[in-house]
Amino acid sequence: MKSKFNRRKKMFFLGIVLGVLLLISSAVLSGCGAKKDNANVAPGAKEAGTVEESRREPLLIRLEGGDWGYPSPFAHYSRGPGIYKMRLIFDSLLEKDEKGYIPWLAESWETSADGKTYLFNLRKGVKWHDGRDMTAEDVVFSFYYYQEHPPVSIDGILLDKDFLLEVSADSDYQVRFVTAKANATFLSAVGTARILPRHIWEQVENPQEFLQPEAVIGCGPYRLTDYNKEHGTYRFEAFADYWGPRPRVDVIEFVPVSDAVLAFEKKEIDLTGIPTDLLPRFQGNPEFAIKESPGFWGYRLIFNYERNELFRNRKLRQALAYAINKEELIEKIERGAAIPGNPGILSLHHVWYNPDVFAYDYDPGKARQILEQEGLRGLSFTLLVGQDKEVRIGELLKEQLAEAGITLKVESVDMKSRDARIREGQYELALVGHGGWGGDPDYLRTRFSSDLSDWYSGTPGYSNPRVDELAKRQLFETDPNKRKELIFQLQRELAEDVPEIPLYNTTGYSVYRPGKYDGWMFMFDHHSLSHSKLSYLERER
Repeated sequence: MKSKFNRRKKMFFLGIVLGVLLLISSAVLSGCGAKKDNANVAPGAKEAGTVEESRREPLLIRLEGGDWGYPSPFAHYSRGPGIYKMRLIFDSLLEKDEKGYIPWLAESWETSADGKTYLFNLRKGVKWHDGRDMTAEDVVFSFYYYQEHPPVSIDGILLDKDFLLEVSADSDYQVRFVTAKANATFLSAVGTARILPRHIWEQVENPQEFLQPEAVIGCGPYRLTDYNKEHGTYRFEAFADYWGPRPRVDVIEFVPVSDAVLAFEKKEIDLTGIPTDLLPRFQGNPEFAIKESPGFWGYRLIFNYERNELFRNRKLRQALAYAINKEELIEKIERGAAIPGNPGILSLHHVWYNPDVFAYDYDPGKARQILEQEGLRGLSFTLLVGQDKEVRIGELLKEQLAEAGITLKVESVDMKSRDARIREGQYELALVGHGGWGGDPDYLRTRFSSDLSDWYSGTPGYSNPRVDELAKRQLFETDPNKRKELIFQLQRELAEDVPEIPLYNTTGYSVYRPGKYDGWMFMFDHHSLSHSKLSYLERER
């Protein structure tokens, strides 16, 4: 039952990728070249410099910089810019393109009839950046190592030893996974976990503190050849012996800029986001190309049910939903480049968005009426926000809630401090902005199930038996049509219960010069052109 789709296999995998067919196509096998920072330069990096220099001049792409941590799986910062820099270096069994998941380090796979056993067939000839061969032992080692030392970014089911029962090598190029039960998200979870070189990491006891050059030896298309934490600069160079699609971009540099749009106009960087009011500056000019992003990055208002028990009152949460004018937020903060948050949580651009959920039109009078009926008077809350745009969002929310008789105090801290306080539960209300809104809808379970108590990704103190039931059922439903209906029901329940308030999902625009480079692409579930590994690689057109 290989992944080239027999009937039973096909139905199983359809549910895993959000109703998007898994694309099983052969990658073009090819190669390319690399270097890294003073004390942290990967061994052997200087030997590889350009890609087929006789064929063309090396292509250098510069992007906006900023420190997002050392790009090992254990030391990068937990947000997208940190994650996707790390993924330039480290490959996984599967990868994402515009339509779904595609084979990567695994060229094919099989699954058992009960959906609890997977056999991955690995590509041969894959090299680590230090020249050693990647084998099944590296894959097996990686998953057991992650269970003992969780990386910054990984699906929690892979850390659950009661779920992931066994990872073993059937041969040098076959890996078997055995799970306790079928799970609709397992393939995407295991497929996108980064593979580590065993010969480097097996002696590392404190991976978060392992910042040596060897920590960024992967088998991905790029090597880290320079990193400066203070200035937030990175340099990645193409790996000469890469197994897969030939890198079109030879060097990727992230450089500091004070004004990204100005830096783009001066040709200091090659891609940037632009606000709506600056679109006319680039429209109608063949020198520039503009792409609109899908709404997979967004802001949400979260409640601390443990700190303030008033939030356990559903009527209060509904009143707050009526008191917020999402369209005003979009116009004044994003200049129209956003879509309203869905009360059912999933983005309006998600492939499984349910349009038939309860809506809360802006109505401060109705909000006041609900609060009066509940005997809730003189309400005052503190809203934790980050800086810059988040402060403006907070101040606008303060004005809007005042119309409903609610006092809001806005407390601003830097982004890392805000994230740390959310992880520790040190807030009353908090504004959170992040990507991932296009991912597998199982995040409805991880965010709202009452048996999950993680402050950062969950909602401690929130409890709804119907949400718990639907969230659990969809997780184990491998028929895509049945699972989709459960997700639709779950969105309806969440919309009425308002466990949090999605404010809006940004769309926004990116501009680049196609004459310099035209390979940019989105992943099917992600909003950023520069985050896609395939943006830098050759692809079949």
